[in-house]
Amino acid sequence: MTTVLQIKTSLSDTGNANRLVDAFITQWRARHPEDRILTRNLGRNPIPHLNETAITGFFTPAERRTPEQRAAVELSDELIAELQAADVLVLGVPMYNFGIPSTLKAWIDHVARAGITFKYTENGPVGLVQDKQVFVLAARGGIYSGTPQDTQTAYLRNVLGFLGMTDVSFIYAEGLALGELAKDRAETAALGQISRLIDSRTITTAGKPVDV
Repeated sequence: MTTVLQIKTSLSDTGNANRLVDAFITQWRARHPEDRILTRNLGRNPIPHLNETAITGFFTPAERRTPEQRAAVELSDELIAELQAADVLVLGVPMYNFGIPSTLKAWIDHVARAGITFKYTENGPVGLVQDKQVFVLAARGGIYSGTPQDTQTAYLRNVLGFLGMTDVSFIYAEGLALGELAKDRAETAALGQISRLIDSRTITTAGKPVDV
C-alpha cells in the first residue's frame, strides 16, 4: 500500500490549485483504491510561521524546553512524521505575487530540520527525505513557465532536492485569468498530464515494476 500526502495551499477551498489536487487524488484513487491518503489543507488550517520560540526549541534539549517550545517542536515533528510516512507527495501551488504561498513556506520551514530531514557533512549537505515521488500542481493566472518570472519552479526543485526529494514532476495550469477559453484549455491539458503521469507510475515506480 502506498501512502500519498497531499498539501493544499490555496486560500480558498475552491482555488485553482486545490481543484488540481482534488482531480489528481480522484484519478489516483480510481487506479489505487487501496492506498492511504493524508491531507494537509494549509489554506483552511494554516500553520504558524517560524518564530524565535520554535527555532530555539529545535536546538534545546527536550528536557529543558519550555511548554511553548515543546508545542512548537511537537508541531514540527508531526509535519515531519507525515512527510516521512509518505511515498508520494502532492503539492498544490498557486502563484501569489510571483512566489509560493507563505503557508507553504511555513510548512517547508517546519519540515527542514537539521539532523532530521537533512544533515551537513564534510562533503556538503545530504538530504534525508529520500525515495519519494513528488508531483507539483502549479496554478497560475498568467503564463510564466520557462520565464524569469517563474520563481516557484527553481525554488521548489532546490528545496525539495536539498531535503533528498529529486524525483519531482511539475504540472502547470497557466493562463487561468486570460479568459474562459484559455482557462479551459489549460485545465484540460493539466488534467491530461496528470492522467499520463499517474498511469506511468502505475506501471513502474523508481524503475521497478509494481503490481497493478
